[in-house]
Amino acid sequence: MATNDIMQAAVLDAPNAPFRVTSLARPSPEAGQVLVRIVTSGVTPLDTKIHAGQAAHARHPLPNILGMDMAGVVEATGSGVSGFRRGDEVYGLTGGIGGLQGSLAQYAAVDADLLAAKPANLTMREAGSLPLNIITAWEGLIDRAQVRSGQTVLIQGGAGGVGHVAVQIARALGARVFATGSPGDKAYIEQLGATFIDYKTPVADYVAEHTAGQGFDLVYDTVGGAVLDASFNAVAQFGHVVSALGWGTHALAPLSFRAATYSGVFTLLPILTGKGRAHHGEILRQATEMIEAGKIVPRIDPRHFTLDTVLDAYATLRDRTAKGRLVVDLPG
Repeated sequence: MATNDIMQAAVLDAPNAPFRVTSLARPSPEAGQVLVRIVTSGVTPLDTKIHAGQAAHARHPLPNILGMDMAGVVEATGSGVSGFRRGDEVYGLTGGIGGLQGSLAQYAAVDADLLAAKPANLTMREAGSLPLNIITAWEGLIDRAQVRSGQTVLIQGGAGGVGHVAVQIARALGARVFATGSPGDKAYIEQLGATFIDYKTPVADYVAEHTAGQGFDLVYDTVGGAVLDASFNAVAQFGHVVSALGWGTHALAPLSFRAATYSGVFTLLPILTGKGRAHHGEILRQATEMIEAGKIVPRIDPRHFTLDTVLDAYATLRDRTAKGRLVVDLPG
């Protein structure tokens, strides 16, 4: 096999196993696909759960290549692809679930619908950190809740991956934004332009302080569990709660007594089912306009990781020592 027909990739053979960095055949783009030379692979919490064998909903059989987010350069296009050409810089949430090859590899043949042009003002590391965060925040705030100017919006977990993007999108659309976090997050949340709320503050107290007891027009829960229950008590009458982690069992009475509504976000669904993938690319294209206007700024951890040190990145994420999204650099 010629040198230009192979690529380096990190393969996971079994849950909790070390990654096996090996040479594999470089894929070729089929109809509707784009072959991307991957420059960076963003590390997500779901990647670590798949590695640990704790994410059956991701439907990613092993052995396989992990990595959901990516940024890179178009190398070739399959038949029927007209929106991209060789040399284009792109980003997207393109695989690492549903049996689709992930981004911990030098190349991937991906569905063109899942890609968008990389924001011109971002580095490859910054762009590779964003797709999952942007799509999840966008689907919750805009597709589900239809956030609008003048609303009071509470982001639960405002310094997190999805949370920090959600804060910025809501502010860009004219909302008054509040965000929960730990005391160590206060300066960053305020830097984003949101009002900080210590996550340990009782719901009734911060609702009274910031909304005169009326509740928030929109609450976006990015944490799940008890925080989603708290969100049902923080929303205003006729308001809306949306969650990216609404997977538990919850009492709906607080929501019902407020005549408020609820919706969930399952970002992986278009990739797993093949339905609605083009909307992911469209979200990224619209978000690119906000990014290039300076309205969304990604937060990435300065540490660098490679295919040989992916497990170190996962350990850093699990230890909660990361300040922003972790990114793996692929060999050029």
